[in-house]
Amino acid sequence: MERFSPTLARLAVRTQTPPPATHTNCYAIGARDVLLVEPAPADPAEQEAFFAWVSALKQEGRRPVGLFVTHHHPDHIGGLVHLANTLALPVFFHEETRLRAPEVAAWRLLDDGDRVVLDGPEPLTLDVLHTPGHAAGHLCLYDAQNGDLICGDMVASEGTIVITPEDGNMAEYLRQLERLDHLAAAFAHPAHGGPIPREASIFKRFIAHRLAREAKVLASLARFPEGATNEALLPVAYDDVSASANPIPYFAERSLESHLIKLEEDGKITRSSGRSTVRVSG
Repeated sequence: MERFSPTLARLAVRTQTPPPATHTNCYAIGARDVLLVEPAPADPAEQEAFFAWVSALKQEGRRPVGLFVTHHHPDHIGGLVHLANTLALPVFFHEETRLRAPEVAAWRLLDDGDRVVLDGPEPLTLDVLHTPGHAAGHLCLYDAQNGDLICGDMVASEGTIVITPEDGNMAEYLRQLERLDHLAAAFAHPAHGGPIPREASIFKRFIAHRLAREAKVLASLARFPEGATNEALLPVAYDDVSASANPIPYFAERSLESHLIKLEEDGKITRSSGRSTVRVSG
């Protein structure tokens, strides 16, 4: 349990999240009325730690008013139903997340541009940002008054963020990273790892990482004049990723497909019969 400011506290709970992370961060935001961000713990012992945390918040005079979900991935909603029922709290999420999450008794749908106002010594206004790319219904919360951005899985202070074609979109992910960078928040608070100060330029770094990988995929594909299947391209485009780092090979394969989809949409490659080929202009 950590307290960052009078309006923001964090509890890291152990979850079955992809490595190198081992925990998912839950946040309490608000000075009196508080939103509890990420009903993450599926493990009963971790759920008990969550309840103890909520009890400690109440003893400080803080009143939980809802559970906020950034997106529907299991390491973020593992305790959703149990926590919502036990605490008798409504769940705040995007419609795309509601469609993918277990049913709960009470909820409030949020979308881009909405605001959540929390009562306190001074009312705290939170801006809701719909930031798809990693997940269709991904939401961030921005406390402009204090410069805190709760950003879920848009970035992490450890490891990277996987973009899968089943659930994400590489081009949209990059657009949303640009948008978050322009906010110039004092701190980004991710779901995995510690708070990231503005001077770390985390969103620029993640954009640069993705563009560098895209360039490597394109350069690797140029080595196959007759085109290449994903299976043949993967060990060349991801030769810097250890094949023994399970489950990294799976994530690399899904990320590769996401990059190839974007490259095709950008008109840089053609795809046919399971093979990708660099498009030659002129």
